[in-house]
Amino acid sequence: MISSLDADAVAQYLADNPEFFRDHAELLAKIRLSSQLGGRTVSLQDRQMEVMRDKHRTLELRLAELVLLAKENDAIVQKYKAWTRTLLLARNDVDLPHALITGLQTTFGVPHASLRLWRVAENFTHTWFAQDVGEDARLFANSLSSPYCGANRDFEAVRWLEAAEIQSVAMLPLRNDDSPDVFGLLIMGSPDPERFTSSMAIDFLIDIGETASAALTCLLD
Repeated sequence: MISSLDADAVAQYLADNPEFFRDHAELLAKIRLSSQLGGRTVSLQDRQMEVMRDKHRTLELRLAELVLLAKENDAIVQKYKAWTRTLLLARNDVDLPHALITGLQTTFGVPHASLRLWRVAENFTHTWFAQDVGEDARLFANSLSSPYCGANRDFEAVRWLEAAEIQSVAMLPLRNDDSPDVFGLLIMGSPDPERFTSSMAIDFLIDIGETASAALTCLLD
């Protein structure tokens, strides 16, 4: 049996002398290697074909994953466009919050959604979306630089949903581009604890928050 030192020496020799197999081409046909399939021995050429087939299968699986991801992203884009169209079709300013919420529920299949705005114009102070919001909820909203996704930790905003069983939530701060201060909070909730998680991608949620913010600024004082 060849010792590990001898094996290393052989490997180094072959690496240092690439012309070896050119000068001894007949050895290539005689070399037998163990196969990953059943432990049998195969020729060098057959082993190379196995390696190539494995790489090909890996690439096929990766390509299938990318195609699936592209289809999922395209579906989300189409839903986002449909939701944006719903906002544009709102007949007047006061209808916007309701159109925004129902659009999220019907287009994205969100079980529960609601929002609250503060600093609204005087003629909107009587509306459902301008109801009083606690100081803790406002401070929490102002602390968000991006959407919060995760478990329901008995947030005040969850009570806006008027639903008995909310396990996970997504909360989107609403703010003007030129101001760091939040003027409202959009919340979506689900009884499914895995619907909104801290590990989920939030790119489209950020887009939803920015679009909602732009649409709702017409209601502010």
